[in-house]
Amino acid sequence: MGKHQHPPIVPADSAGIARAAERLRGGALVAVPTETVYGLAARADSADAVAAIYRAKGRPDFNPLIVHVASLEQAGELAEIGADARKLADAFWPGALTLVVPLRAGARIAPAVTAGLETIALRCPEHPVMRAVLSESGLPLAAPSANRSGGVSPTRADHVAASLGEAAGLILDGGACAAGIESTIVALRRDGSWQVLRPGPVTKTQISGILGPESDAATPRIEAPGQLASHYAPGKPVRLNAREAAADEFWIGFGDRQGDANLSASGDLAEAAAHLYACLHLAAAAPQPRIAVAPVPDEGIGAAINDRLRRAAA
Repeated sequence: MGKHQHPPIVPADSAGIARAAERLRGGALVAVPTETVYGLAARADSADAVAAIYRAKGRPDFNPLIVHVASLEQAGELAEIGADARKLADAFWPGALTLVVPLRAGARIAPAVTAGLETIALRCPEHPVMRAVLSESGLPLAAPSANRSGGVSPTRADHVAASLGEAAGLILDGGACAAGIESTIVALRRDGSWQVLRPGPVTKTQISGILGPESDAATPRIEAPGQLASHYAPGKPVRLNAREAAADEFWIGFGDRQGDANLSASGDLAEAAAHLYACLHLAAAAPQPRIAVAPVPDEGIGAAINDRLRRAAA
């Protein structure tokens, strides 16, 4: 069992795509080819599905995940698509451009996908297999690279199987990826300014030809995949490794320490990672002026969770 048990690799034909879409709707994972590498796709509205990505990859990086959408219309259900975003989408979608835009209030997106931010990274991909899966499933899909954390990005179905084993669930074989560079990421801000957060196939010159000059302002915080992690500050003092909470503390529990909110009542570290941002948001909005967090084992994914909590407490 484990890593050496390979998941089924199925052709990316109509039957394979239908099977993949059914799995995704059920909250399971599917590895799907994109223009660049194979992505490990899951429905973006489910914390449990995101937990499955973390479990398969071995360690979450807590950067926002790019959400793949089938169309500009679907993007508009998740985000506020202003005039500038529409111009860029008209010019470069489907394609290798990711737009970081304001998250729409009430959008059905798991907090872990946006890393707790008020923005969302959206891309309408060009690869025919990913487009077919998006269309068939009817879902926006979060899809980081389909490999163990720290491993080499996979450009063939057998790379995914070798890296993730049965954790990948199902692999749609669309042949070798073109292995081009990752998508350009551009942030579009409410004040009308814009900034390239990650260079890629769509150049700054091409974007400025449509929107005018790039903003000179420095990026104020983490906004996109591929940027350095920045701490999520809930705006209150945070006490870690709390085995009990004081009366003026909102207690984030873990395992049998129930708390006011719980990262994972069953002690599942992948589930805890997927619920971390949601719990921090609850704590930030709670009436208590301080936050206490129950101990989380510092092993496996727990090491990443504790790193994130230390940043929140800094």
